[in-house]
Amino acid sequence: MALGEKMSGGFFVGIDVGSASVRAGIFDATGQRLAFAVRPIAQFHPRPLYVEQSSADIWAQTCAVVKEAVVKAAIDPAGIGAIGVDATCSLVAVGAGGEPVSVAEDGAPENDIIMWMDHRAAVQTKAINATHDKALAYVGGEVSIEMELPKVLWLKQQFPERYAATWRFFDLADYLVWRLCDADVASVCTLTCKWNYLAHENRFSETLLTAVGLADILDKVPPRVLPLGDAAGRLSVAAAAQLGLPAGVVIAGGIIDAHAGGLALVSTMPQGSLAIIVGTSNCHMVVSPEAVMVPGVWGPYFGAMLPGYWLNEGGQSAAGALLDWTLRQSDAWPALEAQAENEKRNVYAVLNDWLADLESREKWPTANLHVLGDHHGNRSPRANPAARGVVVGLMLEQGKDALARLYLATLQALAYGTRHIIESMNAAGHRIERIVMCGGGTKNPYWLRENADATGCEIQLVSEEDAVTLGAALLGAVASGAFATLPAAAAQMVRPGGSAAARPQTKAFHDAKYGVYLQLYQDMERARSAMAAWN
Repeated sequence: MALGEKMSGGFFVGIDVGSASVRAGIFDATGQRLAFAVRPIAQFHPRPLYVEQSSADIWAQTCAVVKEAVVKAAIDPAGIGAIGVDATCSLVAVGAGGEPVSVAEDGAPENDIIMWMDHRAAVQTKAINATHDKALAYVGGEVSIEMELPKVLWLKQQFPERYAATWRFFDLADYLVWRLCDADVASVCTLTCKWNYLAHENRFSETLLTAVGLADILDKVPPRVLPLGDAAGRLSVAAAAQLGLPAGVVIAGGIIDAHAGGLALVSTMPQGSLAIIVGTSNCHMVVSPEAVMVPGVWGPYFGAMLPGYWLNEGGQSAAGALLDWTLRQSDAWPALEAQAENEKRNVYAVLNDWLADLESREKWPTANLHVLGDHHGNRSPRANPAARGVVVGLMLEQGKDALARLYLATLQALAYGTRHIIESMNAAGHRIERIVMCGGGTKNPYWLRENADATGCEIQLVSEEDAVTLGAALLGAVASGAFATLPAAAAQMVRPGGSAAARPQTKAFHDAKYGVYLQLYQDMERARSAMAAWN
């Protein structure tokens, strides 16, 4: 059967590799999820701001979740028509024989991935931005420390022999596609969003690469760039044996995890919709038929999420991670954890009860407690990885109320960060009319409430609780020929869910707190400048 010929299989596998786990979902052509499986993956933190992973570990868990999902679905594996893959935008180094190339300072062989959240390449990021190359206009004016060229340059400068030994630098999604079908290809999504590839001109900026000593990287990245929805190849015999599937299943080109979620959220109503994918970090994505330059916001990227549209991508480097960290700093954390365990409930469900009790006694619990959530830097729109978090208004308060109060203030800080991104996008020319959201945070009614109130926008959801995995399956469905386009696939496979409307009576309160939020950044920068002058 030719690669482009329509497959007879009516089921589609979506593989989603996040920061801490691998997930696989099996969907039919109506978007009904038949099964879902999750396995954890390891992270290595050799020192502050360094975060690494193992491709061997991720591949093993990927195989495990696909096998488990097929068993849970109780379907004949021969009915699988295609596989779509998304992953975090992490850097994988592969040697000439397919063996891992270590990215660890101590040379640990299994550590061959620099995670997206790794901040080791600060010097290299500054060097790339100092070129002021015209290509930087397509990443909001500055390359981010989270992107791939700074990480590659770090490896070349710190360990030139390892750089020389690297046959391919893959974005993680493209690496998994290569493992599945031996296709030496890159997705237009990964290459454009994280490698400074100019998709609208089908080229890299040679002046940028030459200026920083990376002209030879063109020999170390995949030679072919796939549009979204295209097939990369077919499942190899070796990979099929490991996944428990028949060889020959169509493999779609890869996509970044957040962008898979965005694809599911906005494909059927692209203009005016802001997709927010909630997770360890938050991603804010909006598409437009024309290029829009937004200072401090990544893009515009052509065809990087929805074919034919330009993408702007904002984000918050720590979202779910910030909430989890905040809870664990509290003296009330052991009591919260114990109560959740005793009641067999999620800690956030218990904490929401604590917050409801606090709000029953205090109308505005955070009127004098304010948080700036830049604990892991500010991705957008400040584009400042050196930014830091701030908490103002602390009291000698302990216990349940103290934690509930700080939790609410942190939720609000994240919501104000989203408002700041929206205002920046709209000021540049976008007209955001609605927010469509997916991810773990959407299960939390307080997350939805605070985002709606702080932004003044209704929050819309989709019925599939794991829209990212569904987005990966959409790619597989189109690559297999089951649907002609991604919007056509989304029209059949994505269904609307609930919503949360803004409460008008909270507007004045949030306007006042948002002003404080913006001022806290200026206050923090003045403090950093004062200490830098002393040093």
